Amino acid sequence: MIHKDMKDKHHLRVMAKCIGLFALAAMSTLAGCKKLYDLPEERDYISNNVNFSNKIFEPIIGRTSMMGGFNADNSTFPMTFEITNARWGDGRPVTDLFRTVPTYVWVGEYTGLEKSLAEIESKRKIEQRPLFEIRRSGEFVLWPSATNEFIQPRAEDSTNLVQNTRFFDVKVRNTGGERLIRDLQIRPFRERPYEPSNDFNAYTGKPAPDPKFPLDPKLRDYIRPFLNSVVGATTNQFLVSNNDKKDVIVYIRPFSGGTGNSLRIKVLNKDSVAMNPSLFNETQWDKMIHGFNMQKTAEHVQWDVAYPIPLVEIKTPYAPEGSRARAELKYSRVGFGGLRVTASFGLDFAIYKKGDWEIVFFFKGENPKLINE
Repeated sequence: MIHKDMKDKHHLRVMAKCIGLFALAAMSTLAGCKKLYDLPEERDYISNNVNFSNKIFEPIIGRTSMMGGFNADNSTFPMTFEITNARWGDGRPVTDLFRTVPTYVWVGEYTGLEKSLAEIESKRKIEQRPLFEIRRSGEFVLWPSATNEFIQPRAEDSTNLVQNTRFFDVKVRNTGGERLIRDLQIRPFRERPYEPSNDFNAYTGKPAPDPKFPLDPKLRDYIRPFLNSVVGATTNQFLVSNNDKKDVIVYIRPFSGGTGNSLRIKVLNKDSVAMNPSLFNETQWDKMIHGFNMQKTAEHVQWDVAYPIPLVEIKTPYAPEGSRARAELKYSRVGFGGLRVTASFGLDFAIYKKGDWEIVFFFKGENPKLINE
């Protein structure tokens, strides 16, 4: 048996040598042919039809906006991309898009399971980046460090005049050559630091008109929460919030006295007096927000958080759909017939700008019924 194994190993070594010699011979032959017949170096392929499926980009300033739709048309990667000839429609050079500023870049994977702000911050770092750039994939990015002060937003009157539009070209290269894709456009909207943002005008930044009575200057639109089985204390009717009737509205607004990285949730009754969060006795405050150092007072609940919220658009326990976090307040009471009734209200939201922000639920016309029947 031992003799047979040694014999087999000897045969394998002989075969390996033969294969190696054959490979060397083949390579030498190919090299010789190449030299003999003066064959050209192998080059990448680049199509004449490389393009972008969308050539007009309308990002919102102050958010990470990924744009693109590059069509390589079977061209060979890797490629390099370069933004060139950035100009206004009247020929003036565009420079504001390419200002280099500090911005957050992820260097580790955010999971939603991080246990502290320090752990979150260890997964991202600040780098100097142009506000607007194109990546190696052909994807454009407008970084969240862009502001209305850095980049002029589109016109307040909503027009798209040529002289107020930024145009640019993109040069695409690989070893097979280069192509120039002309006349892409970027028309950035002014900052909207949170969503939903239907409470202010996307062009002017001023309060948005009432959707039913847009010409009445005394009326305006509001953010509306979702309401599940919330009954009015006086009417015993289900409260609603829509274009016709706004029993409950929401404000997302800055507050003073925070840490600079704070989020606060507050509920106001019909007299604009803060309601004790403990009244909402089924609320899972400790599982609602990916925040830390929760403080619960008689008027609000507050966390230390990392912005933006959500940090990354992935599904987590705090952002069930990925793009929005969820603030949901629940309470139960004994209804008719001795049955326990559970009600809830809340908001799916995003906040893009670092600061001290509060989400305020305002029972505008009638307080919720919290007592037992």
